[in-house]
Amino acid sequence: MREDAPIRKRRVHYTGTHPRSFNEKYKELQADQYAEDIKKVMERGQTPAGTHRPICVSEILSILAPGPGMIGLDATLGFGGHAQELLQRISPKGILFGIDVDPIELPRTEARLRARGFSEDVLIIRRMNFAGLPKLFAETQGGFDFVLADLGVSSMQIDNPARGFTFKAEGPLDLRFNPNRGQPASRLIQSLEAEALAEMLTDNADEPFAKEIAHALRANRQKIGTTTQLAAIVRQTLQRKHVPAEEIKQSLQRTFQALRIAVNDEFGVLEQFLQFLPECLKPGGRVAILTFHSGEDRRVKQSFLNGYRARMYEQIARDPIRPSAQERHSNPRASCAKLRWAVKTAPCAASPAPVGFQ
Repeated sequence: MREDAPIRKRRVHYTGTHPRSFNEKYKELQADQYAEDIKKVMERGQTPAGTHRPICVSEILSILAPGPGMIGLDATLGFGGHAQELLQRISPKGILFGIDVDPIELPRTEARLRARGFSEDVLIIRRMNFAGLPKLFAETQGGFDFVLADLGVSSMQIDNPARGFTFKAEGPLDLRFNPNRGQPASRLIQSLEAEALAEMLTDNADEPFAKEIAHALRANRQKIGTTTQLAAIVRQTLQRKHVPAEEIKQSLQRTFQALRIAVNDEFGVLEQFLQFLPECLKPGGRVAILTFHSGEDRRVKQSFLNGYRARMYEQIARDPIRPSAQERHSNPRASCAKLRWAVKTAPCAASPAPVGFQ
């Protein structure tokens, strides 16, 4: 062999007939190279590792009505699935701003979208929190024609154990969208008393066993540094109360959700975004927001209703739009999504009250 010959990188080996861990799924993690394998995974109703499937795409496009020359914002760029659809419709002369706070996934998404031909002339990417919406306003020369926010945690974050978003695999108990800012969930648990932990579990996730879980977390706080350690304590606590296995699983999901919301200040960020939103839309501009749990949905619903009553919005969603039965079947992670929308008031717009709102 020549001394200057490149060293071939061997694929990850795994036991058994199919890869199980995140790092072993080398085909799913190289979607462009293994398109047929990715297709088979999706046909099974699964999300390929390291990817994210955009939800309610046709419904969002119908609501936002993107067209040539428009200026839009994808406030939660994520994997870029929604952004790619929007970009195709605002060409020519349209501009899409895409923002995301995740320093790990954002460069990958930018590289993927640039490779698909979306240059800096049409796609402007910023690493920032969407509460920083006013900072983008000055760059739009009058505001946005449409805004999209998909508030769900991305599949890339959930699937990668190193990010600490799931109790299904061993990983650091982190849960931060930006690992370079704030404190991880493990440290938050150590800093809170049982009463504050219980309040967090109730407010952020409506956890029915909040007090029991909170006292267990407080008592074992020095033993909680990984996702599986937290899961074990929650599971043992509820097993002693003879809680059925399926309910324990739901409590685990809610516990991780509550911690994630807390370490990222998700409700505070959302409220800032909703406050600034009407001023950043052009007259007649449209906004669509996907939420994934009741705390988010309540805030979006109330903000839109308040904006409608203050005549900032001329139309708002009467009821949330849910993913179709077909989409829920093909992509189970879409099951709990709710889509709400609003339209910024245009001059002299009439605005009859939506049915069901008083």
